[in-house]
Amino acid sequence: MTLRIARLLMLAGLLSVMSACDSIYFYAQAMQGQAAILLARQPISELLDNPDTNGDLRQRLTLVESARQFAEQELKLASGGSFTSYVDAQREHLVWNVFAAPADSVDLINWCFPIAGCVSYRGYFSEQAAQRYADKLVQRGLDVYVGGVDAYSTLGWFEDPLPSTVLNRSESQLAGLIFHELAHQRVYLPGDTRFNESFASFVEREGLRRWLNEPHQAEQYQRAIAALEVQQRFAQFVSSYRAELRELYANPTGATQQQAGKDQIIERMRSDWAQHQDSAYYSGWFADEINNAKLATVAAYFDWVPAFEQLYLESDEDFDEFLRQAESLSKMTDSERQQRLSTLLSVRQQGVDAELAAASLPN
Repeated sequence: MTLRIARLLMLAGLLSVMSACDSIYFYAQAMQGQAAILLARQPISELLDNPDTNGDLRQRLTLVESARQFAEQELKLASGGSFTSYVDAQREHLVWNVFAAPADSVDLINWCFPIAGCVSYRGYFSEQAAQRYADKLVQRGLDVYVGGVDAYSTLGWFEDPLPSTVLNRSESQLAGLIFHELAHQRVYLPGDTRFNESFASFVEREGLRRWLNEPHQAEQYQRAIAALEVQQRFAQFVSSYRAELRELYANPTGATQQQAGKDQIIERMRSDWAQHQDSAYYSGWFADEINNAKLATVAAYFDWVPAFEQLYLESDEDFDEFLRQAESLSKMTDSERQQRLSTLLSVRQQGVDAELAAASLPN
């Protein structure tokens, strides 16, 4: 029995006596789902040595091997055995996350778990199970959103495999995923999704810049960065309407008036996106139901990215030093960290404004 499987069984025993925190069913499905993934892993090295391995799969696995080694050597992100194996999940998504928010708040409800700490979602290995729990939350009057997730990190507790659910991504997206998930293993602050995802998103972006830093890959890099910039503009767009809703909820009115105001803001958001420069993207997201929970899932991934960019610049673009500084941030008190990140964000914005002003000057 490997140490990782032993850990899994020990954790299962711990969780079995924690019904006061949550339902036994939730923990049981989580442990069963995670165990199924771990037990179905195949070493990537063996798949690459096997002449019967499908050509497309071989190409993807070769890319992942290269990206993982790059992350370890150039980005100082030790994999700890993660992404050295592959698992065929045999489904569209690896897990389905359930998010919930009050009908009059744009802040997600948190759930607290072993290992991950308090997080703003509950993960299910079955879409049907996720939807059943979501339906119960809706009955309680909450705004609820269920979203499929193609990959996740166990933060170094287990040797995470590459799941089949990500194989349809482009080469740069696949490499970016490796950088993003390994970043979580290096620096993770339980209970602070905004910090964790912004940090990993910056690592993903800078990792791609270095990964594709070759003249013959310049076009691929530009496409990768353009896609990330669309994501960031989308997040900023959604955040502005989320701020409007926050203001609406801060000024209590009757339930009917508040719902009418909420509906108006959301419909205006749909209409404004149709006129946006990036309207060709995220059409499905806007076409489906939009509520407080769905809006809140967008903001977390990019809020502090410019702050981490400034931290990287202040680290003289030394990635090892940047990671040490990020670790120091994660160990600060909440108020100290908030103040430091806000300062970094302000300094970076001033730098961007100065760069734009300089670029607009006549030659």
